Amino acid sequence: MKLHIKNGRLIDPANHIDAQQDLFIAAGKIVGVGSAPADFTANKTIDANGLVVAPGLVDLSARLREPGYEYKATLESEMQAAMQGGVTSLVCPPDTDPVLDEPGLVEMLKHRAKSLNQAHVYPLGALTVGLKGQELTEMAELTDAGCIGFAQAEEPILDTTVLLRALQYARTFSYTVWLRPQDPYLGAGGIAHSGPIASRLGLSGVPTMAETIRLLTIFELVRATGARVHLCRISSAEGLELIRNAKKEGLPISCDVGAHHIHMTDVDIGFFDSNARMTPPFRSQRDRDAIRQALLDGTIDAICSDHTPVDDDEKLLPFGEATPGATGLELLLSLALKWAEECVEAVPQRLSRALAKITTDAARVAGLPAGQLAVGSIADICLFDPAARWTVAAKELASQGKHTPFLGYELSGRVKTTIVAGHITFERP
Repeated sequence: MKLHIKNGRLIDPANHIDAQQDLFIAAGKIVGVGSAPADFTANKTIDANGLVVAPGLVDLSARLREPGYEYKATLESEMQAAMQGGVTSLVCPPDTDPVLDEPGLVEMLKHRAKSLNQAHVYPLGALTVGLKGQELTEMAELTDAGCIGFAQAEEPILDTTVLLRALQYARTFSYTVWLRPQDPYLGAGGIAHSGPIASRLGLSGVPTMAETIRLLTIFELVRATGARVHLCRISSAEGLELIRNAKKEGLPISCDVGAHHIHMTDVDIGFFDSNARMTPPFRSQRDRDAIRQALLDGTIDAICSDHTPVDDDEKLLPFGEATPGATGLELLLSLALKWAEECVEAVPQRLSRALAKITTDAARVAGLPAGQLAVGSIADICLFDPAARWTVAAKELASQGKHTPFLGYELSGRVKTTIVAGHITFERP
């Protein structure tokens, strides 16, 4: 199908475009920006008047819950959630059941995702067999099967020698290792940020030094090996300062932050609201403000949804017993725009800067052929109304996971149309 998207505000951070320009699509790729190629006749014209035409969003952490956790969510439900959220590329952690530590499992997941003909799915392979932190997986075979990197998800590697060997192997073949920095002992058993709120509520705490101590260990291993490491879901001001200095030093690292952590603090636990039970936990207002500043100065490379659908049986429990996680695919765009509205009023092109964190910058971190609207690139596109307001309600969410700390919040930014590889996969009535 040949598409002509007209009258929209085209924002392409990768190519520094923010202007009213038409877009022309054929054979699944962008064939014209601003002007149509010779002999182009559209099969369908989309009038994007009043809408932003942006690259499809790239999410660096989306748990689709297959295989193994279909009672929490299915590939079909979460793909539909991605389409409603304008997310066209999904990076999936390996903590499924069974764990993504064998090529056959990775190939099965990619085949299932491809058969739905919606978002592109990019799995992370398990760094160690069964995520047990003891024996390295066959990284070369997993890469051949379609993995774009290797991770432990939330499972720690207790033996630092194993992590050293993993980074040495990854460096040899130029693989990226994705790690969430939390000391396995200091963070064990904690369910909230260590501070006055946790003490008042009688909740066990996760201190910020659980993050900083692990970061320092990772940095030493990176210095020794030269391996590229992506740091997942940074949560503290102290951790961000360490990352800022490590980047100045030239270490091959990048990092992301969960969209929820840009806005929420430990105060939002309220009276034990289990929807606010997250990993890592929401931290203090000082930490949240540091996250917002780090997004501005480039210390944080990307924003991810940290999409983790949880069912009622595991969420409607006392705070300490509830399973951590929240749905996020359909909120990623709006939460990024909310940051732009609240934090960068004095910064020019604030909308473009917010979109960069969930498109081109995220694609660069993961090494994906996505996140831009240049001629010749894959036609993954998100059309949204930046002025549209909507209220987050469980019945509005396509995801099988209906739990988020933003239930009842009014947010701006509503996806109208999602296009994947030149095919219209979602249109909002």
